[in-house]
Amino acid sequence: MSTPASATPPSDGEVVTRFAPSPTGFLHIGGARTALFNWLYARGRGGKFLLRIEDTDRARSTPEATEAIFAGLRWLGLDWDGEAVSQAAGAERHAEVAQEMLRRGAAYKCFSTQDEIAAFREAAKAEGRSTLFESPWRDADPATHPDAPYAIRVKAPRDGETVTEDAVQGRVTVRNDQLDDMIVLRSDGTPTYMLAVVVDDHDMCVTHVIRGDDHLNNAARQRLVYDAMDWPVPVFAHIPLIHGEDGKKLSKRHGALGVEEYRDMGYPAVAMRNYLARLGWSHGDDEVFTDAQAQEWFDLSGIGRAPARLDFKKLGHISGQHIQSMDDDALLQELIGFLDETDRTPLTPTQVEQVGTAMPHLKSRAKILPDLIDQAHFILASRPLEIDEKAAKALTSDAKSLLADLTPHLQNASWERDRLEGIAAAVAEERGVGLGKVAQPLRAALAGRTATPSVFDMMLVLGRDETIARLNDAAA
Repeated sequence: MSTPASATPPSDGEVVTRFAPSPTGFLHIGGARTALFNWLYARGRGGKFLLRIEDTDRARSTPEATEAIFAGLRWLGLDWDGEAVSQAAGAERHAEVAQEMLRRGAAYKCFSTQDEIAAFREAAKAEGRSTLFESPWRDADPATHPDAPYAIRVKAPRDGETVTEDAVQGRVTVRNDQLDDMIVLRSDGTPTYMLAVVVDDHDMCVTHVIRGDDHLNNAARQRLVYDAMDWPVPVFAHIPLIHGEDGKKLSKRHGALGVEEYRDMGYPAVAMRNYLARLGWSHGDDEVFTDAQAQEWFDLSGIGRAPARLDFKKLGHISGQHIQSMDDDALLQELIGFLDETDRTPLTPTQVEQVGTAMPHLKSRAKILPDLIDQAHFILASRPLEIDEKAAKALTSDAKSLLADLTPHLQNASWERDRLEGIAAAVAEERGVGLGKVAQPLRAALAGRTATPSVFDMMLVLGRDETIARLNDAAA
């Protein structure tokens, strides 16, 4: 990974967004939605989408978690520009900015100890005053500074207001007497997150900060650094968090939290992009759309202020729509990749060919990729078929006799759908029964189940020899 300062400057007027996760675990579904919004906004305007790993918490940040973020974004199809940036790698640059703020008089050295700060807050609480720490060193004469470790604090304004014109939340006003002189450089020389994020966004030329509204309170405090350095302030857009179906903050009790869990459940990446885009953003009544449409339509004005609710039923509907509209060959490759990524049994070359042939029939009722495997059971099963309980009830003695009558007609028949359906209809007519009375046991014989694609579509995929062999097995 590179450093923030190594980012390529944008061209005039170019939109630059960023996704800046902490590598402490999997890529959370909420983080994935934030990444998607940034990606859509940048891509729809010919801009840049950057990735920064905020790995300053060395105790909790791990290479495995960083790779999990990369893998999650790659699976979702959210490509980023240039190298991913390491926030920790920019620590020296962050410290330089803190020292520059000190030279400008926008920050000061604070020698207060943790015990002194705790005592101040206890006394303020007891007296009913604000517990925001007021350092005695803010306006101290440098001549009185001791030879001791010190933190660098920003000088927050004491009166007036700080106003943020948020692209989602509207005008957000914070009284300056509610802002503390936050630490930007600790006494051990390490920068704080509140400093690092501003320096990185500036050095990476970020024009739009699109992030969760749990960061909304940080915007006013981070403005202190922008103002201290006379840097342009990016457009802020704080998006509501995702809640569960019960309206409560998303947690483990609501089910899958990481994007890899959705991948493993078999939702195609294109469906996840579509669904996540609709979580908190809307474009009229459009529910199902392509990536190109999403990039063209997406705008910050379409983001609502209320928390979005995770809805698995709607996700399933959108996923099914994408599966059914996907090119058959592309869907076959998606299925093959899914089986490989999730360590499921791979298809043999013959099965790949047969599943590809059957794909138009398999996908018609599929909502997730495993549904395709379930619908393809008649292809993947080996003789003699295991007949389930419902299918066994369809294979009565009369039904077996009917199949025995049907089989000879198939020996030399032209293997075309209309011809096969005509033969079955003729046998049914001879027996004085409806076509369904033939199709029911035929389905059980060919698949061992009662819920399958059309019996005639299955016959076409299986071919003459396998079809007749299965009918003979069932009639025996």
